Amino acid sequence: MLYYGCDIPEDLYYHQEYDSWVRFEADGTATLGMTDVAQTMSGKLLHIQFKSPGKTVKAGRVAATIESGKWVGPFVMPFDAELLAINDKAFADDILIANRDPYGAGWLVKVRPLQPENARDGLLTGQEAMTHIQKKVDANGIRCYRCVE
Repeated sequence: MLYYGCDIPEDLYYHQEYDSWVRFEADGTATLGMTDVAQTMSGKLLHIQFKSPGKTVKAGRVAATIESGKWVGPFVMPFDAELLAINDKAFADDILIANRDPYGAGWLVKVRPLQPENARDGLLTGQEAMTHIQKKVDANGIRCYRCVE
């Protein structure tokens, strides 16, 4: 679904405070990234510092630090997980990949939830997620766009 240019895929899970999305994979892993709203609010990305694969990242702790022209801040894990892969090669080739394709090639980390039965706790999906994101877009006057060179 598009709302004021902001893409809100209905099949993903979202963390309302961290502006992150989660795709739970069939093999028990999860892929995470920043939402279209987050990449718009951040502006053009300049640098990302990832935690190393193999590390355990607790819920509420930082899996990566993102720097843009407007902001430096954490990419926070919504649940306890083992970090399996980071998308550092894609960002080294094109630092704006999350600005261009936040739900596809611009993913940030792939993880294995340590307590998969609880990983969805606190995440929104479907209409509930869309309603929350729409309220945030309206309240902040956000109009999403994708960065281009």
